[in-house]
Amino acid sequence: MASNEPALDTPLPPHSLYGDVPGETESWEEWDPTEESVRPVRGRHRVAKQRGGLARSSTVLGVGVIAAVGAGGMATAQTKPPVSISLPDSISENLPDLGSLPGVGELVSHDSPDAPKTAAARADQKIAASPLTMTGLSTSEAEQGATDAGEALRARILQQAEQQKASAVAEAKAVAQKAAAQKAAADAKAKQDAAAAKAAAEKKAAEEAAAQKAEEERLAKLAASYSLPVGSYTITSTFGEAGSMWSSGHHTGLDFAAPTGTPLKAIHSGTIKSAGWAGAYGYRTVITLDDGSELWYCHQSSLAVSVGQKVSTGDVIGRVGATGNVTGPHLHLEVHTPSGTGIDPMSWLQSKGLNP
Repeated sequence: MASNEPALDTPLPPHSLYGDVPGETESWEEWDPTEESVRPVRGRHRVAKQRGGLARSSTVLGVGVIAAVGAGGMATAQTKPPVSISLPDSISENLPDLGSLPGVGELVSHDSPDAPKTAAARADQKIAASPLTMTGLSTSEAEQGATDAGEALRARILQQAEQQKASAVAEAKAVAQKAAAQKAAADAKAKQDAAAAKAAAEKKAAEEAAAQKAEEERLAKLAASYSLPVGSYTITSTFGEAGSMWSSGHHTGLDFAAPTGTPLKAIHSGTIKSAGWAGAYGYRTVITLDDGSELWYCHQSSLAVSVGQKVSTGDVIGRVGATGNVTGPHLHLEVHTPSGTGIDPMSWLQSKGLNP
């Protein structure tokens, strides 16, 4: 069925709905468009300038409506789903980037021609469309269902506090473990040092015991080859005593007091160097040992050996007397080194395993 109504693609009649035509007198005719006669409008529309600034005023009014609706959407974002609103191009051309307005970007349909085309723009629009209560939420928190920034911040603070507490506990535990390890090492070293000291002391004691035993064995062996000069005696004077009764000013030997006639024995094997009268020494016998040392037996009452005679340990060489410069019967024993120096007879006898 043919229609008397003009198609969208046909030239506009002189008396057009869209505005004045130059050179023509303004007039209007009635036009009642129907759904069948009007094709869908695509693309941008040319809007004629209207008197009184109606287009500009409508733009301002549209921005106010959008701001009001956006504010309402932000206020009710927690309880109501967002509402999509499509705006005519005449208004959207004069609006700022809707994605930059918090809570407004979500109100604009993503299917509209003016929707952001790039991924960054869509991300900015998505962030701007989020309710104010979700500001500050991370992506993971939003994915986990968190919707309140305050609760999320509280959860983060608690999580950080727990992490700090766990870190402090771990650090204290590490310090305690380190101190325990150091103490264990110190204790082990102390035990090791004590064991080493004990072992060294035991070794030293064992060495000293062994040395003492060896010396005792040596002295025992020497004692078997050495003998005290008198069997029964009393020590009356020792080496080095000072007094006017000795011509040298001090005592030069060791005195064994014993009754006159008590046998005198050879202390060790040797050769008789001299046997006879020796002035203040009375009757004296001198025995030369194999190492060159000399033993002097003085103040004897009688002699039993002669010069050049070999004697052995324990052989009788004379008898106790009181000849020479004496105050009573006794044996005056002197010991001389190979060089002729007189030494303490007591120490010498002890070095041979004998203890007068």
